[in-house]
Amino acid sequence: MIAIVDYGMGNLRSVQKGLEKAGGKVVVTGDSNEIDAAEGVVLPGVGAFGRCMENLEHHNLVETVKHAALSGKPFLGICLGLQLLFEESAEFGPVKGLGILPGKVARFPESAELKVPHMGWNRIQKRGNPDILDGIEDGAWFYFVHSYYVVPDKERDVATVTTYGASFVSSVAKGALFACQFHPEKSSAAGLRLLKNFTRMVERKGT
Repeated sequence: MIAIVDYGMGNLRSVQKGLEKAGGKVVVTGDSNEIDAAEGVVLPGVGAFGRCMENLEHHNLVETVKHAALSGKPFLGICLGLQLLFEESAEFGPVKGLGILPGKVARFPESAELKVPHMGWNRIQKRGNPDILDGIEDGAWFYFVHSYYVVPDKERDVATVTTYGASFVSSVAKGALFACQFHPEKSSAAGLRLLKNFTRMVERKGT
């Protein structure tokens, strides 16, 4: 079973539908016991970083999410669910994050040439080869909507980069943890392949 963490924010239904289309058995839940018992965990996120952290704290899910991310079972962070894994964000801040990965979250610079938020289709370039990217071509297109991006302290955590004005980190991987700035549930064939890879990782973990 895959648990999608429900903390009152996030595009839960579209993530659920995407995972179900990929063959996953899914529950949307804010119950710590269900999240702990799941073979895989997904942390989605839409909105402001600080508000998301407040909601996680309000629902007593901070330690639950940390435990899931560090447990060794498949963990997928999507969009703000990537950013929350880091130590702090500059969005209305600095605001403290979960601190699971070392690094920070920065804002795209304003310019006449660069529209913020970064919205629409863009390519990924692989910097690593985690299992979740199996079968996804270098240069594959994914869908983005964001004004902030992660700046990891450790280069080895970087899985993909994307160019928008300059190169930024578009996904990270560490063990069974993978988190991406793009939305796989909105990214057509490449996104579906990523979600299928994740569900297969969960299935293997559960056997």
